[in-house]
Amino acid sequence: MTVIEIVAGVLLALCSIVIILVVLMQDSKDDGLTSAIGGGYNDSFYGKNTGNTRDAKLNRLTRNCAILLFVITLAVGVIHQVMK
Repeated sequence: MTVIEIVAGVLLALCSIVIILVVLMQDSKDDGLTSAIGGGYNDSFYGKNTGNTRDAKLNRLTRNCAILLFVITLAVGVIHQVMK
């Protein structure tokens, strides 16, 4: 194993842990049976401006970590094939 593969493996592990923690910190968006009967549509001022909320920040962090995980995984695969 090269140093690059070790560093990439550590980064993959850290990204995985961050994704797990961030997903666990997010609130459930499931309203259950109430939304099935009532429609669950809430078009209020607060519903439209959710870009700066805690959930929006967690969603962005989850998306960015998932993209980073994907890119690092591909890079490790390519590096492994080139070094072989």
